[in-house]
Amino acid sequence: MIKSMTGYGQGKYTNEGRDYTVEIKAINHRYNDITVKLPRYLNFLEDTIRKYISNSLNRGKIDVYISLKNMSEEGRNIRVDRLLAGMYVKELREVAGEYGLPDDITATSVARLPDIFVVENENLEDLYWGELKNALDDALTNINNARCLEGERLANDIKIRLDKISEMIPIVEEASKNLLDEYKVKLQNRINELNANEIIDESRLGVEIVWFADKSSICEEITRLKSHIESFKEMLNVEGPIGKKIDFLIQEMNRETNTIGSKANSLGITKYVIEMKNELENIREQIQNIE
Repeated sequence: MIKSMTGYGQGKYTNEGRDYTVEIKAINHRYNDITVKLPRYLNFLEDTIRKYISNSLNRGKIDVYISLKNMSEEGRNIRVDRLLAGMYVKELREVAGEYGLPDDITATSVARLPDIFVVENENLEDLYWGELKNALDDALTNINNARCLEGERLANDIKIRLDKISEMIPIVEEASKNLLDEYKVKLQNRINELNANEIIDESRLGVEIVWFADKSSICEEITRLKSHIESFKEMLNVEGPIGKKIDFLIQEMNRETNTIGSKANSLGITKYVIEMKNELENIREQIQNIE
């Protein structure tokens, strides 16, 4: 079952006063681009989270938002960086003495200085990751379900369009059988207009007709186009990422269709070629969103 690259999933987990929320949003992208936004004190988990997500979501522009409301004592140990505070006080007193300023340094004023307080998270990596992973798993399950549902809708639409192309192929194939007879009539009419019947012998005329028959034959293109359609339908039932493979396949189908149109050189066939190309373009737009 194919997956869309578009989806949204949310997961939550609560344990002993710690509430985790994970939101994952994904849109189509050529590669697997994962951006993780989380509280600063959880930054040490960023690479772990990114690798964990990449095992489940193979392609897309993926934005991950993580929040933690910690009402427990774990991870809320705060200490003052006394070495830094002492350096602040020393420098401030030197500045006050140098410029004749009052020495009104207080604990409150020192507390306002940058990086004075340190939140201790030592030995909590396993705790945070073990709990966060529960919320992350829920979010991944939900977004994968959403991507599968969207993928099913895309697959159904693509199959309908492939069937339309398949229905037009026999019509084009049948119309191509008349091309040689039409060319013979046109060639004879042209010869008659030029009064060249006595100049051009039958053997020369036969060579010209054989050349045209070979040049206008679309049998190979029709065969390859049919084969591509069957391969496409089979891929739609394959598990795993197929977006890049079917993107290449749709290019090949476009190439065969263009060749049929240029070789046939018939208004009747051109009409169906245009319709086939329109369906192929719609499919191409759809597959841009397939993982």
